Amino acid sequence: MDPVLPTTAIVTSGPFRFSRNPLYLALTLLYFGLSVAVNSWWGIVVLVPLLIIMHRGVVLREERYLERKFGETYRRYRSKVRRYL
Repeated sequence: MDPVLPTTAIVTSGPFRFSRNPLYLALTLLYFGLSVAVNSWWGIVVLVPLLIIMHRGVVLREERYLERKFGETYRRYRSKVRRYL
């Protein structure tokens, strides 16, 4: 699936049953884990503004897009599944 192409469906199975953004959550945990593993305090410091930018610049925009495109179907999914954890 090409992430540049428009979304054609809302996936509600697999990890999307627990989180609306499992990829961002997994990448955050991986980044944090690697920063701790290599004892990099600056990696953890950089993570905070990076998460703010991702939340505001990507996640919120994606949610607005999905709500416009899928309407009530997306609102029902959003009411049942948490954004991150």
